Amino acid sequence: MKFPLGPLCVVAGSLLSTTAFAHAAVAGPTPPYAGGSFDADFTVSHGCDGADTYRMRVLIPEGVTGVRPVDSTFGKAEVEKDGAGNVTAVVWTKALGDVKAADTHYFHLGLRFKLPAKPFTTVFFPTEQTCRTAAGVETTVAWTGTSGGEHGHDSDAGTAPAENPAPSLYLLPTRLPGWNQYTVEEHVHDLTVFKDALIVWSGTQAYSFNPVTQALIQKEPGTTPLTEIHPGTVIWVKY
Repeated sequence: MKFPLGPLCVVAGSLLSTTAFAHAAVAGPTPPYAGGSFDADFTVSHGCDGADTYRMRVLIPEGVTGVRPVDSTFGKAEVEKDGAGNVTAVVWTKALGDVKAADTHYFHLGLRFKLPAKPFTTVFFPTEQTCRTAAGVETTVAWTGTSGGEHGHDSDAGTAPAENPAPSLYLLPTRLPGWNQYTVEEHVHDLTVFKDALIVWSGTQAYSFNPVTQALIQKEPGTTPLTEIHPGTVIWVKY
């Protein structure tokens, strides 16, 4: 590991690591730390071909536990469980009298849960959106695609995103201000997951989301840009 002093300590920009999509999306007030609790905000940006959104059903993936839904102005939340009592889905349904005559509103749906302790992996939340016209005709859109995951190294990583992508969270390891040491057990080839870090080091390789810092890395003698991380690699990350 090499820690040059001086100009490479330039501060990079600070951004949260969440994933958002055009239709059904999930984010939160904090980064999604592996093994930690997370307050998820699922958003619905529009309905279906002019019809208002009437029902949202979010599937809870294996490993996500302690699920607690939040009732919203959209509608009351109901949980679905398996035979062992694990929450498998949460459904919000709008009262029929509250269904709009047209697609005019943006909605927030809240969940609190504990994330699996698997940093540098993606957790998908397949979601079904049901819309209802003023005439009572219902249409369901399934947001279930998982292809095009750019952060990991699945068989479809780096491919074109699915047409109807499932809301997802890319899990990050917990961190403290200053230097953090991690052994990465997954293949990470999109280093923008570290966009809120000042700098990432692995041996004599380094990465920064900040273009000024990245340019200095390229000029630093004996240092080469870090472009991907292989399983089993030890990295040092400064926040």
